[in-house]
Amino acid sequence: MPDTAPTLLIVAQSGRLTYEAVLFAASLRKAAPDFAGKLVIAEPRPGPLWNDDPGITDEDARDFLTDLGAEIRSFESHHFGKTYPSGNKVEALSTLDKDEPFVFFDTDTLITGPIDQIAFNFDQPSASMARTGTWPDPPLYGPSYAEIWQAIYDRFDVPFAPTLDTTQPDDHWERYLYFNAGWFYARDPHDFRDRMLTVMTSLRDDPMEVLASQSLFPWLDQIALPVVISALGGCRPDETLKGLDGNITNHWRALPLFYARASDAQLAFFEDLTRPNKIKRILKTYDPFRRMIYQRRGTRVRALFDQNDLPAKEQSIRARIKRNRLWMR
Repeated sequence: MPDTAPTLLIVAQSGRLTYEAVLFAASLRKAAPDFAGKLVIAEPRPGPLWNDDPGITDEDARDFLTDLGAEIRSFESHHFGKTYPSGNKVEALSTLDKDEPFVFFDTDTLITGPIDQIAFNFDQPSASMARTGTWPDPPLYGPSYAEIWQAIYDRFDVPFAPTLDTTQPDDHWERYLYFNAGWFYARDPHDFRDRMLTVMTSLRDDPMEVLASQSLFPWLDQIALPVVISALGGCRPDETLKGLDGNITNHWRALPLFYARASDAQLAFFEDLTRPNKIKRILKTYDPFRRMIYQRRGTRVRALFDQNDLPAKEQSIRARIKRNRLWMR
C-alpha cells in the first residue's frame, strides 16, 4: 500500500482539452469524494515551440477547476511542443516535486469509481494495457517484432528477455511489452521524465537502422514507456489495478466512442455529471460537447449500436458513426 495518496496529473490546453479537464475534475470529485491526493492540471507556457498561447484561455473553466480543488501549474516545452503534443505528458512531470508519487491520466478520461481504493505500488511502475498492436509494423521480410524491440532495449541497456510474455507465440505483438500511454504511474516524476525524454529524443534525433521502415509518430511515447517502466523495475499491471480501464476509470478518447461503448451505468453517471447548470454552462461553450451532450447527438450515436454486441474493431465503430454524420471531437 502507498504511504500517501498520490498526485493525479493531467494536461490541459486551450480548446478541447480545457473541457475534457473540466469533465475529468468533476468526475473525480463525484466518483471519489474521499480522494485525499492532489489533482494537478498542467498547462504549457507560450514559447518558441508553440504558435499561440497553448494554455487554458477560458477563465470560467479555470475558475471551475480551481473551485473543485485542482491546482493549475504551468511548464516550459523544451523538446516537443506543437510538433508532438503528446510529449506534453512527459514534460508536464516538471510541475511535480521530486519523489512525489504520481498517476498520469490522459485528459479524455472519466473517473467513475473510488480511485482512492486502488493500492498503487509506486516501486513497481506500470501503465495501461488498453491498447492494440499499433506499433511496430514489421515489414514482410524483417526486421521482426523481436528484432525491433531487442534493438531498442539494447540501445538503453535495459534487459529485454524479462519483458516477454512467453504465453504468447513468437512474433505476435502481445508477446512484447507495449502500453497505452493513457495512464501510467511511478514514484519519482523527475526521474521518470528524464528517462522518458532520453529515450524519446534519442529515437527521434538519432534514428536506428532497424527502425528505418517504422513511423515513430504518434507512437513515440508508447515506444518509450515499456523501456522506461522496465528500467525502473516495473511490469504489466496486475489484478490490483483492474479497476483502471474498468469500473474505476474510462479512457473515452472521443465522445462519440463513449456513447457507443460505455456501459449503461457509465452513461448514467456521465449524464448525471453533466446535468447541473454550473458545468453545463461551461461545456456548452465547446461546440462538439454542446451538440453531442446537450443537443442529444450522443443519444443518436448510442442507438446505432448494441452495447452487448459491438464491432470488434474500433475502426468499424468510427466508420459507422461517420457514415451517419455524427462524428465530432
